[in-house]
Amino acid sequence: MSDREPPRRRVPGPARPARPDARRRPGPGARPVRRPGPGRPAAAKPLRLGSPRPRLRLVGLALTLVLIAFVVRLFQVQAVDASTYAAKAEQNRYVGQVLAADRGEITDRSGVALATSEDAYDITADPTMFAPKMLKIGDGPEQAAALLAPILGQEQEALVEKLRPKNKALRYVKLASRQTPQVWKQIKDLKSALAKKAERDKSVHNVLAGVFSVATSKRVYPGGDLAAGILGWVNGEGKPGGGIELQLNKQLAGKDGKIRYAQSGGRLVPTAGGATETPAVPGSDVELTIDRDIQWAAQKAITDQVKESAADRGYVIVQDTRTGQILAMANSPGFDPNDLSDADPAALGNAALQDAFEPGSTAKVMSMAAVLEEDAATPMTHVVVPNRLHRGDRLFKDDVDHPTWYLTLNGVLAKSSNIGTILATGQLGKTQAQANKVLYDYLRKFGLGHYTGLGFPGETPGILAPPDKWSTSQQYTIPFGQGVSINAMQAASVYSTIANGGVRVEPTLVRGTKGPDGRFTPAPKPKKTRVVSEKTAKTLAQMLESVVDDEEGTGTKARIPGYRVAGKTGTANRVDPATGKYRGYTSSFAGFAPADKPRVTVYCAIQNATRGSYFGGQICGPVYKQVMEFALKSLQVPPTGAKPAKLPVTFRR
Repeated sequence: MSDREPPRRRVPGPARPARPDARRRPGPGARPVRRPGPGRPAAAKPLRLGSPRPRLRLVGLALTLVLIAFVVRLFQVQAVDASTYAAKAEQNRYVGQVLAADRGEITDRSGVALATSEDAYDITADPTMFAPKMLKIGDGPEQAAALLAPILGQEQEALVEKLRPKNKALRYVKLASRQTPQVWKQIKDLKSALAKKAERDKSVHNVLAGVFSVATSKRVYPGGDLAAGILGWVNGEGKPGGGIELQLNKQLAGKDGKIRYAQSGGRLVPTAGGATETPAVPGSDVELTIDRDIQWAAQKAITDQVKESAADRGYVIVQDTRTGQILAMANSPGFDPNDLSDADPAALGNAALQDAFEPGSTAKVMSMAAVLEEDAATPMTHVVVPNRLHRGDRLFKDDVDHPTWYLTLNGVLAKSSNIGTILATGQLGKTQAQANKVLYDYLRKFGLGHYTGLGFPGETPGILAPPDKWSTSQQYTIPFGQGVSINAMQAASVYSTIANGGVRVEPTLVRGTKGPDGRFTPAPKPKKTRVVSEKTAKTLAQMLESVVDDEEGTGTKARIPGYRVAGKTGTANRVDPATGKYRGYTSSFAGFAPADKPRVTVYCAIQNATRGSYFGGQICGPVYKQVMEFALKSLQVPPTGAKPAKLPVTFRR
């Protein structure tokens, strides 16, 4: 057994994994299959991915639908509604503005500017640029208004309303009109500072980015209140408010132009097409007949006397007797058209043309003109004037009690006798009714009861009833200037008619206009009407000298050394416009010089003097003298050197 090899032991190797599909075949020598122990996991089954094609089809379909929607919308915008959207785009892209025409100047007869214009700016805004989506803040209008209010002098709330309008599409609002260049510079500097700060600090917003300016002009009056009643004014919106500014607005204003330009963010786009511009046509200059120096003298004289007399108001008119041109028309109180904030509403306008009042004894010159022209009497005719005269239902008297006066017709005018005037005009007809008709016709020819011809805004024609409507008392009061109403210009024109040889020349305020081309167009020649003969006018001038020159006259305070002066005083009961009842007096003086070769007429009236004398010769005579002296020197009118006629005032029984 020793020689035999020992039997080899079979060492078991690693077990082979059983194939899943292997079958065990029984038989001799077959090994039993080992089962895995509980610690070994079973092998995981591999994942099987689904097909991607359905998903790709779904995404492709969605993209196709989106593209189709875009194509349809694009077709609608570019083809179907192209014109509509193009119009909207044009509307938002292009902005139109008015180009204000330069307003013409108003000058005196020598070309000195009485009303002119200077550069100014309208402060505007684009409200859409203050919206939250533009500024990225919700209180843009409030912040902008807080900055602008103190500069523009406006309430902050009012500015907010303009910057946040109800119409959200509104692209233009005017914040302030006709501001000075200094105001716009202040806003522009503030706007620029905010813009620079916003570039450095993103938390800062330029709330003034939507504020702009439009160049325009502002009306100014270099003389302040000088001739304000004639000139009128232009308000902050550029609208005329009276006087020549209103009357001749069409010529002065010119014609505004228009500009349409492409904009972006409220600024001009120079390279964009489609911009159009219609240039503005400047207004014409208007040259008045007014002499600035004489106007100043008249205004100073009446202002001083109204103040001294504590009167309601007064007016002075200076007229060239030959041409009818008005050299001065002054009112007191007046106003400064540069600043109407402190003006008295009652003082606005031109009282010399707008007030209707009873003229009193200055109207007696018309009664005397009728008596002389109708050969009812002569300057030497004797008139016995009692202390009282009973006519109709009234007892008439003169301004002073007196014994029976023995006056010539010249003396009736010199002493301003109401009774004497009634007696003289009673000779105009066989009956009082006939006399009334004759007197009425002369009053009309002198210009009473209708407009002067100036065409001035607010002018009154006065009140002159037809003779068949005169009351019993009016038949006797109208001859001495009560019961009839006129304005100051009408009163001055009466005396200019006598001074001009009995020919009435319609008064004029405008000499002509000068267009943008520099061509001067004279005003139409005024209408002329013969009222009385040259002989009658010359006789009246001599009679009017007695009022001033004779010691019996009532106008001695109007004497001017070296000159022959013709004039007439007036003191009338005044109708209070507030109550319609008589209260106070209208004091007046009218006349011309030199009496024998007339050149200038001056008329003065003062309403309701309450301090000192109220007689026309006492308070208006000195004004007449002061203004007439200045006018004669200014116009270089020399004395004639002739001696006055010295017609008698009284007669011996």
